[in-house]
Amino acid sequence: MSVAEISMPNNLLVTFRLDQLGEPREYRPPADRVIEGDIVCRSWDVDSAKDGKVRAGVFESTPGVNRSIKGDTWEFCLILSGVAEITEDGQAPMTYRAGDCFIMKPGYTGTWRTLETVRKVWVTA
Repeated sequence: MSVAEISMPNNLLVTFRLDQLGEPREYRPPADRVIEGDIVCRSWDVDSAKDGKVRAGVFESTPGVNRSIKGDTWEFCLILSGVAEITEDGQAPMTYRAGDCFIMKPGYTGTWRTLETVRKVWVTA
């Protein structure tokens, strides 16, 4: 079966079809977390498991700076395009570009500075 074929709902192998994500959910970060800019976010849910405790999808953010607070969530990210500078509280800034991966663990707090519109694949648990 090729990647171009449509998956059946009961398949246990799910392909991210980045050119067929459909309509995104569009929103802005909570106002109390925005530090700079008029940030617009778009999110596409691709799959979930374990009663929604594990989720995966694609996220996009326009330039700006906001507080990032993970709470109890563990998140894996793969940057598809754009540039972001992420700074964990008390740590040096890290710059991520297309092809870079990182994990934000539960309890993570810091800032997310989108320098060029970022699109990423995410998995949360």
